[in-house]
Amino acid sequence: MFEVRSEDGVAILTLARGKANALDVEFCKALKKEFRRLAKSDSRAVILTSEGKIFSAGVDLPRAAEGGRKYLRDLVLALDEMYEEIFYFPKPVVAAINGHAIAGGCVLACCADYRVLAKDAGRMGVTELLVGVPFPPFAFEVLRATTSHMHFPKFTASGETFDTGGALLNGFADEAVSADALTARALEKARALAAIRPEAFAVNKLHVRATAKQILANDRGRLAKQIMKVWESKETAANISAYVAKTFKKN
Repeated sequence: MFEVRSEDGVAILTLARGKANALDVEFCKALKKEFRRLAKSDSRAVILTSEGKIFSAGVDLPRAAEGGRKYLRDLVLALDEMYEEIFYFPKPVVAAINGHAIAGGCVLACCADYRVLAKDAGRMGVTELLVGVPFPPFAFEVLRATTSHMHFPKFTASGETFDTGGALLNGFADEAVSADALTARALEKARALAAIRPEAFAVNKLHVRATAKQILANDRGRLAKQIMKVWESKETAANISAYVAKTFKKN
């Protein structure tokens, strides 16, 4: 599912689940578990990246279409728990976005503290509404906390994806470099963040990102109930199947 290596005290976690690094229940749980392990390791920072032309295409839609209502319920929970684990990871996380980061894959990249995008290598955006499903509660708050406040209401409602310039404008990425320079720049940034006193960085990060928990403190249960009502409906399964058929036919 992924590979982890260390370089000068920085863990480089490379997603490796097929060509699209699509997210299913098992993958989300494994990634959450790995970040928990890395939190206790000697690594001073983590780079999250992948091989090929796709950072992550988001949810494994064919699996979701076939999984049934229980699987969809488990998937939404697994996604939220994975995002929360990475979003509040106490050490610096740098995303080296080597290709397309779409829907849940875009949210995954946005969980990082800093995001470096390979110029013209792919598109970024959140397409959940085009599939006919709402964002899981914590995924929505990740986007609210890390992207452009000016553009957040528009891109979350449109499902639009963006090229390099649009990704920077909307706050999906912090900078863009050539594909050849991506790993080196991510390492440079990870080392710079890792040089900060760890205890100070962890507390500051928790403080900066506390708003997401505060927003959900009173409404998360109610929101989750409403969201799951949509995800579990028969119409959702039909929408996902139709979207998969359309997308695969196009490709």
